[in-house]
Amino acid sequence: MLPSATGPPFSGDILTIESVTLEHKGQYICSVHNNIGTVTVKFNVDVKDENCADKPVFTPSRLVVKFGDPTSATCLVCQHTCPNDLYGLEKSVGSITKNGTTISWEVDSLTEWDIPLMCYYTDDDNNQCCSTLPVTVYQPPKNVSFSFLNHSGPMTAGHQYTLQCHVQEVAPVGNLNVIFYRGQTELGRLQSNNTEKKPVTETFTLDITPSKEDDGGQYWCEAKLDLGPEGPQPPPVVESGKLSATVYYEPQLKGSSHPDLITVTKGDRLQLNCSAVGNPSPSYNWMLPSASGSPFSVDILTIESVTLEHKGQYNCSVHNNIGTVTVKFNVDVKENYMYIILVVVSVIALAAIVFISGFIHLYKHNQMGWYNVRDVKR
Repeated sequence: MLPSATGPPFSGDILTIESVTLEHKGQYICSVHNNIGTVTVKFNVDVKDENCADKPVFTPSRLVVKFGDPTSATCLVCQHTCPNDLYGLEKSVGSITKNGTTISWEVDSLTEWDIPLMCYYTDDDNNQCCSTLPVTVYQPPKNVSFSFLNHSGPMTAGHQYTLQCHVQEVAPVGNLNVIFYRGQTELGRLQSNNTEKKPVTETFTLDITPSKEDDGGQYWCEAKLDLGPEGPQPPPVVESGKLSATVYYEPQLKGSSHPDLITVTKGDRLQLNCSAVGNPSPSYNWMLPSASGSPFSVDILTIESVTLEHKGQYNCSVHNNIGTVTVKFNVDVKENYMYIILVVVSVIALAAIVFISGFIHLYKHNQMGWYNVRDVKR
């Protein structure tokens, strides 16, 4: 964006003006952009008139005023003594008063977007010395709205979508920064190449590729009118409303996969965890060894007391309408040797008890016997 008198916009990377004039004085704005973002560089250029040893001086040196507000400025025509009375201030609106070589300009309500304001004098050699006051008339956006371009409803992770920020009636649009956000995270900022000084309405777009972390995030934009140090501080900012996004993504396991063999003891509890997150919520389907019973549809498979028949490969399939992930569990069931030992010991102990009991009974029978009292007396 070039000062208004320097000609049409330029689209090269290096701007060259072979022979500058006083009209080339002003601010040059270079906007470099692609579909990811924009960076802006501003150049303030002053053109000296070698024929003028004593140029008029404006206070302030740059004027920034809101449309419809009052404003004023002064011009010291000559730093010392003007050579004659051929001096003045050219204006399109407002009134002026002179106090010696100081000219005051004032306007009650500035309602023009392009204000030529030039202070000048003519020396004895008929050379005219002049200074121009840069005047920026601004209007903050009347409204800022946010939406997704050609899309509604849930997004899918890994796909590209376009955000758009619609800014209404802002001036000058070349000083506008449009910033896109997800929550409080800045996604990108853009600027317009439009050099129009009057209010315009523009739509700014930014491409994004959401991930599962963006699910539930709030997208929005803001329009900030950056008018430099002479402008209002902080700069005028208008925010859009916020849109909550739903992002669909394929199931992802909460834990790690299980490539190692899982060994359990016969009679113990077996628990296999296949929990996953996904949007939409995933469904589960288990394929079990043939003797392990009917299929299951839960995220955690539990068998309270395993047997040797539960040995084998367990496949868990987690799926939604975005994708599927499969987990394999290899399970080995070992005999409970402690149980076997206890059984053997119990059998031996029982046999020993039976043997001892029988022996005692037989011993008593043989020792005590049966005796006849008559035979004893005889």
